[in-house]
Amino acid sequence: MTTLPTNHDWLNLTVEETLEPDLPICDPHHHLWEFRPLRASHKYLLDEILSDIYSGHNVVSTVFIECGAMYRSTGPEEMKPVGETEFVNGIAAMSASGLYGEARVAAGIVGLADLMLGDAVEPVLDAHIAAGGGRFRGIRHRAPWDASDEVPNAQPTTIENLYLNDRFRQGFATLAKRNLSFEGWCYHPQIPQLTDLARAFPDTTIILNHFGGPLGIGPYKGKQDEYFPAWKSAISELAKCPNVVAKLGGLAMEINGFDWHLNDRPPSSLELMEATRRFYEHTIEQFGTDRCMFESNFPVDKVSCSYNVLWNSFKRLTSGYSKSEKADLFHDTAKRIYRLD
Repeated sequence: MTTLPTNHDWLNLTVEETLEPDLPICDPHHHLWEFRPLRASHKYLLDEILSDIYSGHNVVSTVFIECGAMYRSTGPEEMKPVGETEFVNGIAAMSASGLYGEARVAAGIVGLADLMLGDAVEPVLDAHIAAGGGRFRGIRHRAPWDASDEVPNAQPTTIENLYLNDRFRQGFATLAKRNLSFEGWCYHPQIPQLTDLARAFPDTTIILNHFGGPLGIGPYKGKQDEYFPAWKSAISELAKCPNVVAKLGGLAMEINGFDWHLNDRPPSSLELMEATRRFYEHTIEQFGTDRCMFESNFPVDKVSCSYNVLWNSFKRLTSGYSKSEKADLFHDTAKRIYRLD
């Protein structure tokens, strides 16, 4: 996990008035963590996320996505990620008390269970559900892999074809009977593998993260135009699977190659929208607004822009959309998929 710098002064160089401040938002993808490496630390806990979600937009609820934080320090290895769910459920309970405002942080929780355990993952899933206080909704087992040493591979299981692995699929098969969803996080060349997985398990809801990870570093640097037609085709095929929905966001990471974090000042919402709109527009066209939801991916995307500017970019993109289409994209799809009260 990348430890992000404190970049508030730089982010404050681009300040905008909030667009459509009353539009209800469910942010279905953010993290909470405190990492303490040898020489630095980075914290994104309740105070930090509240500072972001109360920066102007009407965020009414959020969904936490696993990020390797606060694992148990003792006990069986496969059970250690349950500590993250315990930690987040505590923050969710704090938020639900109403003492911190009306927004409900981590109203839904998605954790990690190593699906390479096969059937043996079932006790881990049950432990997550028990630890989640009624908020636990699904699993993310990260699959990003690339042959280049310049592209970071995922943990906990770094293999080339994870979604096609028989042992992984044995573990995956245990999700549906618990009504747990699955977060599909991979790089863009791997999207067809996710499509194969979705077709093999039509009764499991799969949520595509970050457009399938369009890369812009290493051998992919400067080649977005070259691979974009293949990405479009892969997304179109994935959209044919009715059990798949798409998160729209996560393109401000360093791996995407836009390099906003290297500029003298952060991008404006207009700049963000124009640079990335083709990914958004094609995905919405293929999936429909009722199977798409905007996401912040904070604090990871905070390396490039502020929360207020990011959501302004989404609102600029949808300025011509109908009221019902906006409701889908900003709130209703996420509320339905994650079964939030």
